[in-house]
Amino acid sequence: MPLTAEAYWLLRQRGQPTGGVNLEALRRQLPRWQAEAKSSPPAQTPGKRILVFTMLNYWTTHTALLSMALAALGHQVTLAYLPYARWQTPLSRFDLRRQGAYTRSVLRAAEPTLQVVSFLEAPQVPLPDVLNSALETLTVQDVQYTLQVEEIDPQSDLYRLRWARNLHAARAAWVHLGHTRPDVVIVPNGSILEFGALYQVARYLGIDAVTYEFGEQRDRIWFAKNAQVMRQETDALWQALGDTPLDETETQRVRALFTARRKGSLWENFARRWQGVPSEGGEQARATLGLDARPMVLLAANVIGDSLTLGRQVFSQSMTEWLQRTVQAFVNRPQVQLVVRIHPGEKYTQGPSVADVVHEVLPELPEHIHLVAAEDPVNTYDLVQIADLGLVYTTTVGMEMAMSGVPVIVAGYTHYRGRGFTYDPQSWEAYFATLEDILERPHDFGPSREQVDLAWRYAYRFFFDYPMPFPWHLVHFKKDVEAWPLSRFLNPEGQAAFSETFACLAGAPRKWTRSQSQ
Repeated sequence: MPLTAEAYWLLRQRGQPTGGVNLEALRRQLPRWQAEAKSSPPAQTPGKRILVFTMLNYWTTHTALLSMALAALGHQVTLAYLPYARWQTPLSRFDLRRQGAYTRSVLRAAEPTLQVVSFLEAPQVPLPDVLNSALETLTVQDVQYTLQVEEIDPQSDLYRLRWARNLHAARAAWVHLGHTRPDVVIVPNGSILEFGALYQVARYLGIDAVTYEFGEQRDRIWFAKNAQVMRQETDALWQALGDTPLDETETQRVRALFTARRKGSLWENFARRWQGVPSEGGEQARATLGLDARPMVLLAANVIGDSLTLGRQVFSQSMTEWLQRTVQAFVNRPQVQLVVRIHPGEKYTQGPSVADVVHEVLPELPEHIHLVAAEDPVNTYDLVQIADLGLVYTTTVGMEMAMSGVPVIVAGYTHYRGRGFTYDPQSWEAYFATLEDILERPHDFGPSREQVDLAWRYAYRFFFDYPMPFPWHLVHFKKDVEAWPLSRFLNPEGQAAFSETFACLAGAPRKWTRSQSQ
């Protein structure tokens, strides 16, 4: 019956959070943000018509503040939402409507500064075949991401749930965007879940789409215009600044960062330790693993199903296939030692281990093939010191091995591929041929001094020029809002720090200049 779910939520649940959707912190903040946005000086130039899409508790809170900030800067902002708390859990229609009523009750406080639109009701309109195909790919990656596997069952309940929700979001976006034609659509991530569906629809309709995410640096944001930010495309950055040498200050800064990564310590605004144990030196790592004087190849793996690996295949079907075929290629090469370093972050995940993937093809490892588990007390950078060759899929360790003078073969599509300091085969034949050549004469294939310098230069550009200043990191949102309330963001201090970033988020082209790197 019409409105029964909404009436039940209002009368029986007395308007309280429901079904895992809890936006009470946002409810408390919105009146203050509303007042601060209204008190900001009027914009000097006409703003753009922007649609921001959101779902999930943390993204809804974050995008609400982002939308308020954009509106205060003079843009006409629509905040479109879906009332999901979880992307992998099915909901009855009754429960979904209750969650929709609750979400709407919270976001209503953002009006009239923002126009708030629910995408809960989606008309059953047909979508173009190209979009349907993109949604199928998106759904596969959703399942891979959720289960942290690469082989998925398209008949599974999870696949069916993700397909239904992606299709629903795409249909709602198709009708709304087709009718309103905003200048810009802003979505978090843009590669997975309903965020990916919104991105695909916007691009099909020819509407500019800005995707954004956060890395390990406080006060910094990643974003991309008309691209999926998680692909970390740095072509424009490298074209503009790749030929510019580092000055002494920049060189010292990137060397200090690399030292911190190697030692497993925090540094500046990076809020993550890259290693669980400090460096003890390459020879200690050799002794710990029982390695001898034979050449050593270091395969640095990513976490299976990580969003930085999905859809990054170049010649393999997946990272799993690359891992298995590579390990098998070393079985009959006892003259070379292979060390498979499982990503330290794997100990925080729920999916299968890289060790399971390796043991599928090699239940018993020969004496010259070693697995270093995520929790093993071995520092990856100690292994880099004694490696004669590096093999990587997309991990940043590949770039750091090149910085250390180690030849590196890159098998996946990663941001530093093709930058001039790695080997980048395009086929299995080229991959194994390159591997064979380097194993025969590893010292003849090490990067030149110029290539090592190039790797250091690229590392600086990626870590310090690619992100832009931003006041509210998703992970540290509560503390960042205390440090940068909307009123401070809107004053001259805040605008001096962040105006260029917000112009780019609103669709302005990014200007890559050397001044950004100072």
